[in-house]
Amino acid sequence: MPLTRYAEADLPTAHGPFRLYVYRETGAPQHEHMAIVRGHVEGQANVLCRVHSECWTSEVLGSLKCDCRDQMEAALEKIAAEGTGAVVYLRQEGRGIGLGNKIRAYALQNDGADTVEANLALGFEADARSYDLAGAILADLAIQSVRLMTNNPLKVNGLRAAGVVVSDRVSHWVGENQHNAGYLAVKRRKMGHHPDTVVRLRGLPRAAGGHKH
Repeated sequence: MPLTRYAEADLPTAHGPFRLYVYRETGAPQHEHMAIVRGHVEGQANVLCRVHSECWTSEVLGSLKCDCRDQMEAALEKIAAEGTGAVVYLRQEGRGIGLGNKIRAYALQNDGADTVEANLALGFEADARSYDLAGAILADLAIQSVRLMTNNPLKVNGLRAAGVVVSDRVSHWVGENQHNAGYLAVKRRKMGHHPDTVVRLRGLPRAAGGHKH
């Protein structure tokens, strides 16, 4: 197994109680990942699940250039409403290129590149993430199958390749604003994200610009 369960504890949150499971990679550099679980998931099928990659700029700084923080909050809210579910939180900043390279990509986007063009210009894939660790975490939790909250077909395929049974895809578009509308459009146009309805955030006008990692 590429990681081991390292720590676990209950945590009260704005969305109610969750149990946290921290996993540490067995090889260098030993990044730590997390499962955020509500209710009894062991041995269960069709568990509502979000596999979410870290986004420090939005989740800590409140960046408006992407929808990551909103997607994380929406996932926790949906799981709390259902009473059972899990978020697998992976340390894969910037679609796998890391925080520093994501900021380098931002600089290219400020000069007119879109999110895909910026990653390619830096010598990376448009999406360099792997879902093997997510598969290992879900296996450790003994979740039999998931209803995956995502718009990304590559994530569905990556998890299935990692041995996860994805029984259904749950649309997970959240609000857009003037800073991330272009980024969301690139997701749909260049990365094949399912074109489900995107909600326009009240009071934040839509514009053509705005890109992210």
